[in-house]
Amino acid sequence: MANGTTNIVIVGGGTAGWMAASAFARTLNRQATIRLVESEEIGIVGVGEATVPHIKAFNQLLGLNEAQFVARTQGTFKLGIEFRDWNRLGDSYVHGFGTMGHDIGLLPFHQYWIKARLRGQAEDLLDYSVNTVAAMRGKFMPAPVDVPANNPLGSIAYAYHFDAALYARFLREFAEGLGVRRTEGKVQDVETNPENGHVTAVRLENGDRVEGDLFIDCTGFRGLLIEGTCRSGYDDWSHWLPCDRAMAVPCAKVGPPTPYTRSTARGAGWQWRIPLQHRTGNGYVYSSQYISDDEAAATVLGNLDGVALADPKPLRFTTGVRRQPWMRNVVALGLASGFMEPLESTSIHMIQSGISRLLQLFPATGDIDPVLVERYNAQSRFEAERIRDFLILHYKATERNDTPFWDHCRTMSIPDSLQANIDLFRHSGRFFRNAEEMFAMVSWVQVMVGQGIMPTGYHPMVDQMPDADLPKFMASVREVVSKNVDLMPTHEQFIARECPAPQVAA
Repeated sequence: MANGTTNIVIVGGGTAGWMAASAFARTLNRQATIRLVESEEIGIVGVGEATVPHIKAFNQLLGLNEAQFVARTQGTFKLGIEFRDWNRLGDSYVHGFGTMGHDIGLLPFHQYWIKARLRGQAEDLLDYSVNTVAAMRGKFMPAPVDVPANNPLGSIAYAYHFDAALYARFLREFAEGLGVRRTEGKVQDVETNPENGHVTAVRLENGDRVEGDLFIDCTGFRGLLIEGTCRSGYDDWSHWLPCDRAMAVPCAKVGPPTPYTRSTARGAGWQWRIPLQHRTGNGYVYSSQYISDDEAAATVLGNLDGVALADPKPLRFTTGVRRQPWMRNVVALGLASGFMEPLESTSIHMIQSGISRLLQLFPATGDIDPVLVERYNAQSRFEAERIRDFLILHYKATERNDTPFWDHCRTMSIPDSLQANIDLFRHSGRFFRNAEEMFAMVSWVQVMVGQGIMPTGYHPMVDQMPDADLPKFMASVREVVSKNVDLMPTHEQFIARECPAPQVAA
């Protein structure tokens, strides 16, 4: 470090590397020099990415133009995720973003819905949210700027689907425009300070030596610095999240892109469907204990909307986290810090939150205070464990016993923290968000109900509404939601008008 400027070296590109480079360049332009080392020979994991609404805050931090961002990445919009065959074969539900129904006083809407549903006076939960109704009807638009606060259109929340490679390219251009220096090459050796173990430089195969004060490990699953050099250790969570492989394959676009991601449960895992403007991303996430790679490839190829555009690409992973994502002067981001399978599209969010957390705890001098490191690691662990529990919920809460895989998931032990949430909700429909955990009450409620956890009771304050008014209230909310969705353009119309992508050469 010289003249108060921190030399940041990002090792690895892809989504994680270029998100970090972009954010650091935007926020630390006078306090840091930023250099990113990557090799064109090392590919980017994934054929399509789905996100959660938090990414809009990241784009706003960078000052990106939304229409340009969507067009450049062949993107589409996402109102939620449709889950098919998860609780029982033939079942489906939607985990939608945004709000649900109309809260009354201190009580959330779903408490009234539970009472009405138990009495046969309410429809499916998805009928009471603008996001879920619009998703199923293929409609989309952002919340209008002049809409009244009590109008359902004001609560529309959305994320994006986009091409991961195009997103990394887009961010690279942005970051380099802010002065980030990119170096092409593979790391051959890592140099450390013998006194404190800090990384001092990485040496490339071509002989170049890149020095730094703070190193960001974006090298994917192998964790070149955080594991290869620092020996952080890894906590394996595959006993709760048994899928350890994926077969990814793009297919030709067939019909208008849906404004939602689809997750369809299969015999030994689940299949994703991510619609882009120019193609559809697909993949089968599965457990190698219950199905072979060849069978998995055949399964995903046999369940595509259109013609496959490539051979299935195999990916291997172990769900879990690094024990210390920040060690010494190395901070791991993305796959280098751990992996939560893509069931709820959390991967990019965890990159984003790691960047935000690091910026909040960014060291002021060349001496990295252990207090900052400890707080970063504690917050990272909390976030990962809460996401972990939410993902386990999807597997555990099922009635399926038609395959050995689902029989295992249905009968497996789960963390006490998750069991406590299930028990509380089953008793009276209550859920309490733990501090700043990623998924809010509306997400947990939709998934628990969708997975067949129907509460046997409800909050006693619901009974303050006269019984005769309850069905009228439910009908009114449903009607208002439906009429507002009527006003929305189709997803395809909105994209064509606001952010069409350039045509891709055949």
